[in-house]
Amino acid sequence: MVHSTTVMTETELIEGCLAGDRRAQRTLYERYCRAMYTAAYRITNDFDTANDVLQDAFIKVFRALPRFRREATLGSWIKTIVVRTALSHIKREKIFEPLDHQVVDQAIDWGHQLDVEYLEKAIQALPDGYRAVFVLIEIEGYAHKEVADMLGITTGTSKSQLYHAKKRLREMLNEYVQ
Repeated sequence: MVHSTTVMTETELIEGCLAGDRRAQRTLYERYCRAMYTAAYRITNDFDTANDVLQDAFIKVFRALPRFRREATLGSWIKTIVVRTALSHIKREKIFEPLDHQVVDQAIDWGHQLDVEYLEKAIQALPDGYRAVFVLIEIEGYAHKEVADMLGITTGTSKSQLYHAKKRLREMLNEYVQ
């Protein structure tokens, strides 16, 4: 048994969780919950939904842990589950509308200077489809093919959504600096 003063390695953490050790399970959750919540929020753009995603995802993590093949890091594996769970939550709504019909007229209060907070607000102001693709590719580092598979869209749609997301972000940032 690992004492609470000892930092658990990834292998010890996994083995502890598989053995049903509640401290290991709590440690796994605490080690990854903040980063996973951030990923869930960036995709869902809603605090409550992100909390729901986090809860659902960690239930899936603990249920699937016996099948974890250790081909990636534990954090990467958990993030994949969180991203897919978040996408499942937002897929319930139609997020990929034809581009010709997308209208974005939501004003953003940029404040006095452009910084990470304002860029984050701009990203969150993107339409759901744009935001999902932008976050997955530009922030989470997925490839277009992976994003297309996760979202159930074509690679071309993924590329188009990313192009239009970047274009819209540039427009919002240009409005801010003028």
